[in-house]
Amino acid sequence: MDQQQKKRISRREYLKTSLKGAAGLVVLPTIVPASVFGKNAPSNRIQVGQIGFGRIAMLHDLPDTMRFDIAQVVAVCDVDRNRKEYGKQWIEKWYKEKKPQTKAAEVKMYDDYREMLKSPDIDAVIVSTPDHWHAQPAIEAALAGKHIYLQKPASLTIAEGRAMSDAVHHSGVVFQIGSQQRSANPWPQFKRACELVRNGRLGKLHTIKIGLPGDPAGPVEPEMPIPKSLNYDMWLGSTPMVYYTENRVHPQVGFDRPGWLRCEQFGAGMITGWGAHHIDTAHWGMGTEHTGPVEIKANAKFPTSGMWNVHGDFLAEAKYTNGVNMMVSGAFPNGVRFEGSEGWIFVSRGNVGVTASDPTIKTSEAFNASDPKILGSVIQPDEIHLYHSEDQHGNWLDCIRDNKQTIAPVEVAHRSTSACLLIHAAMKLGRTLYWDPQRERFKNDDEANALLSRPQRFPYGTQFAK
Repeated sequence: MDQQQKKRISRREYLKTSLKGAAGLVVLPTIVPASVFGKNAPSNRIQVGQIGFGRIAMLHDLPDTMRFDIAQVVAVCDVDRNRKEYGKQWIEKWYKEKKPQTKAAEVKMYDDYREMLKSPDIDAVIVSTPDHWHAQPAIEAALAGKHIYLQKPASLTIAEGRAMSDAVHHSGVVFQIGSQQRSANPWPQFKRACELVRNGRLGKLHTIKIGLPGDPAGPVEPEMPIPKSLNYDMWLGSTPMVYYTENRVHPQVGFDRPGWLRCEQFGAGMITGWGAHHIDTAHWGMGTEHTGPVEIKANAKFPTSGMWNVHGDFLAEAKYTNGVNMMVSGAFPNGVRFEGSEGWIFVSRGNVGVTASDPTIKTSEAFNASDPKILGSVIQPDEIHLYHSEDQHGNWLDCIRDNKQTIAPVEVAHRSTSACLLIHAAMKLGRTLYWDPQRERFKNDDEANALLSRPQRFPYGTQFAK
């Protein structure tokens, strides 16, 4: 047995006791990871497996990874056989047309991502699944020694987000969350805004206003036969068994925006869907990336009928120990506005989205300030210079190669998602909540603390991970 294997087994045994005891959620896999970048790979490229082939994978995660020569996508997994098979064809065609000079390997297909994680030929995985299937595969990938690119939000609940962060830290794999507003391509204005705020160009920061849309209600949907191509039981995962209808899952034809995004069973709606981006930007600008708010209140409209039941219009306030009050509402323009004693800065994506089916952005204004001189201010060498990344996926790959921390590592991902979920809890309870960011518990509030986790349906979920 070589030293690398001994080190892994030692780490595995440590995780078996520390994670199970600390979080009470995770049981380690029986897999001892064997893949090491550059050792077992057929080339010096990072061998990537794609978990989930849907809208985001096809239009964003895969092309934004495959364009880098350092990476090669060699496997695809999906619980819908039609999507899995189309994914294989799509990836192989992409390489043939975009990089004909590259000898691309045949893409292997998996029905179960856990089988993919056993492969010694896989160095890293991209997880582009529905929200309720984020934390568990990320935990299992970390414990299998696979580097991880995870679509936001980081988790369905705060409890499983904490378990995921702990697993990634203890495993030592490289993790990146899909908070692409941190990278220069295509939105350099977000880093610039945060650097200006962090360096006091607005004076004393006191308020942040974040514009986020709500979602509309939907009709009652009839029960439909489960498509033969879909493993619906596994698609539901840890969430309760409910009857199949297409608008609860994803389109059987095409890759339009899926219905699960509007079902609380699988996520929290726009507060995590886009909130994970904008609240992450607010944390970056405040320097609160490893903590959270201490007082949260919110009111929201929820549908009273129909299958789509995530929040609609809402207003939320979250106060931080630095004195900043963060307000989140669809009444504000979609973006982030930092307000201080000496002016304000507004930053957004402008009229550019990630996919054509993204929610409509109410403003095309990408970067503005109360005084144009603020935007032109030069950050001096002795001032705060934030982590620079040209590209979110490229940064992940570079960090795998160089064994460095990414621009959006796992704890940062967990804390931005946690802030979103805290607001969601306040929406549901309709009263002010008091949060301890260190203990990650609500203060003297059993009803609120009950919302930190959800029951998990056997055999799925982080508590059954193996």
